[in-house]
Amino acid sequence: MTTLVQIADVSKSFGADVHALCDITAAVEPGTITGLVGPDGAGKTTLMRLMTGLMMPDNGTISVFGLDTKHDAERIQASVGYMPQRFGLYEDLKVRENLELYADLRGLPAGERAAVFARLLNFTGLALFTERLAGRLSGGMKQKLGLACAMVQTPKLLLLDEPSVGVDPISRRELWRMIEELAGQDIGVLWSTSYLDEAEKCDRVILLNEGTMVFCGKPAEMTERVAGRVVRLTNIQGRRRKLLATTLGLAGVVDGVIQGSSIRLVLKAGMDTEDIKRVLSEKSDIVDIEPAAPRFEDAFVDHLGGGPGGYSKLAEAMAIVADRGQPVIEARGLCKKFGDFVAAQDMTFSIPRGEIFGLLGPNGAGKSTTFKMLCGLLPPTSGEGRVAGFDLGRARADARGRLGYMAQKFSLYGDLSVLQNLEFFAGVYGLGRAERKRQIDAMTDAFDFKSHLKASTRELPLGFKQRLALACAVMHGPEALFLDEPTSGVDPITRREFWTHINGLVERGVSVLVTTHFMEEAEYCDRIALIYQGRRIANGSPDELKAQAATPSLPDPTLEDAFIAMVEASDADAAAA
Repeated sequence: MTTLVQIADVSKSFGADVHALCDITAAVEPGTITGLVGPDGAGKTTLMRLMTGLMMPDNGTISVFGLDTKHDAERIQASVGYMPQRFGLYEDLKVRENLELYADLRGLPAGERAAVFARLLNFTGLALFTERLAGRLSGGMKQKLGLACAMVQTPKLLLLDEPSVGVDPISRRELWRMIEELAGQDIGVLWSTSYLDEAEKCDRVILLNEGTMVFCGKPAEMTERVAGRVVRLTNIQGRRRKLLATTLGLAGVVDGVIQGSSIRLVLKAGMDTEDIKRVLSEKSDIVDIEPAAPRFEDAFVDHLGGGPGGYSKLAEAMAIVADRGQPVIEARGLCKKFGDFVAAQDMTFSIPRGEIFGLLGPNGAGKSTTFKMLCGLLPPTSGEGRVAGFDLGRARADARGRLGYMAQKFSLYGDLSVLQNLEFFAGVYGLGRAERKRQIDAMTDAFDFKSHLKASTRELPLGFKQRLALACAVMHGPEALFLDEPTSGVDPITRREFWTHINGLVERGVSVLVTTHFMEEAEYCDRIALIYQGRRIANGSPDELKAQAATPSLPDPTLEDAFIAMVEASDADAAAA
């Protein structure tokens, strides 16, 4: 079969100032998975919509199945499966009703539907959920339903725009298994993603940045660019967050992230590890340095000029939190029932000052329920939650005044401008006029909001929305910070910027409770509780959880490997009981 999609010198602008794409030339082949990656606003969604004929290019041509998108959009759309970035199905319809609707839209004959639906439901694992409302599905199940609807008529080309955002590691692996099976049937797949570990699984990658294509080829060709320049700092004496900030300030360091008790660095070309060791020894930071295998994400950040550094203006603007000698966040036997359903059972843990504690688990495991109980947003059926010494059951207002909360879904006011949102939340937290102005100015400077203050919040790129949500959550100087999947869907550069701020806040004494599906992000945690089916099944540091999951066949598991192994072990124990 010939090339499915041929893109030639394509450009697209929105007004005089927004150049979404510039001179893009690329192709999508049958039987392959092509990754479309890049930072927020790089042009990924625009390129996908151009391929479907939903938009027209300003210059250049796009040919799909040999048809020009400008003249044959309807014929192309009839043979393309498209899964948009946002969940595009009807949440008030059942699973089967969504399939019926898409079958109607695609013109699938009534006599063929039973067999097609049975195949798709078996393929996606949704056969037992046909009567469930789509709005009541977990994040992973919603994505599977979206995939099933896109496959009602088997397409030649499948376009998936960020299909794994908000999806837990188990569901992500299942999605990949399905997509790899489809590619094996000669279907061409274009997978847009901000998770660069997924890019490594693709046959080819198209890398966009600010509307231009900076790489097109096999992932290994990109990764090879940083071979020999990736190291890991181990045996760290002292706080690793402080050491990360130090190393990111060194002239020879391009990028750095925390990996459990160690730090992973990407060095500039020509930088010797002995130079790093010498500089660190001069700063009294005694560490061991060992080479590490390069990853696609290392090369991605290196190609874009490096990460945001280790200095946080936000943290510098915050007062140091005094140590009162008691846990900042406490869960004491928290339980929540909805009728006969136990959403969370006997949640018990405490978080001291200046620590990051992670709640991990599959979609629907009980993380958000536990989270909301500790924020005072959901009353527990039994048990007790405390924040900064205040009982959430008896002194909820006092407890809420000591915490900052960043919701899983963007929860600010889209009809208000950036400045109006900042002013509103400053008022909610009871800041006086002088303090309100000081904090708004500090947030504007820390997050570079100055040119966006009058912009409608709804129109902001995702990365700016997340920055604004964090600014609103911390402007009153909380002792405890609750982050519910804070960087879901943002690109690696924005994610690093976000965690630079969080690390800086923690170094000043703020305690953080975070939920995340992104396991590289979970490596920043000091301790983790793994929650499954409403109860805690494992706890420990990231390194301790990885050590628990190590086997002779997998001696050095990733945190994602450990996550999946422990959930599978819990299922096996339950089946044997």
